[in-house]
Amino acid sequence: MRQRPPLSGLRARPAPRDVPLASTLVAGIDEAGRGPLAGPVVVAAVVFDPERPRINGLDDSKQLAPARREALYERIVERALAWHVVAIDAAEIDRINIHQATMLGMRRAMEAVAHVAGLARIDGNAIPPGLPCAAEAWVNGDARDRSIAAASILAKVTRDRAMVELHAQYPAYGFDGHKGYSTPAHLAALRAHGPCPQHRRSFAPVREAEAPDLFAGLPQPA
Repeated sequence: MRQRPPLSGLRARPAPRDVPLASTLVAGIDEAGRGPLAGPVVVAAVVFDPERPRINGLDDSKQLAPARREALYERIVERALAWHVVAIDAAEIDRINIHQATMLGMRRAMEAVAHVAGLARIDGNAIPPGLPCAAEAWVNGDARDRSIAAASILAKVTRDRAMVELHAQYPAYGFDGHKGYSTPAHLAALRAHGPCPQHRRSFAPVREAEAPDLFAGLPQPA
């Protein structure tokens, strides 16, 4: 089986510089990993060539089985005119907060493909400041637009792979299963072991696991 490339924080297929009518092309942008207690938030931008055949089966990544996402990932990176993936790690999320980290990732992803696309179409209801082009926010865009759906798949697959790699470093937390989300098993591991360096300490369940129990060892009221 072909070895997967490790997440480096930034992976991209360069776009040709001589694309005609670039201002008419759209970059779909989506993220994965806003809600988990650990790991990065990952943002992807995808620009499709309107002259190439469409990829069948694109949908919101959350609606697809993992094997289907992996297969579509390979087709997207092969066929897309341009694509870019950005990861913002837990330390940066804690420094600027998860919303600002997501906006930062979206801006960086769009900057990488802005010479090809003249419009950013973003999943959700917020447009990052400082984009190098016009932008639209599409609520439920990953179910409505194929470039956003493709971006959601790249972001989700990239993040899931990263969490599997983190599991190898921190096996006590089960990152390969819950991918950092707030499951009962993850919360139990947090209580048992405390946070690791990949946990988001600005998130309440992580803070609570890190805080000492001031009443430990004291007799409890009847």
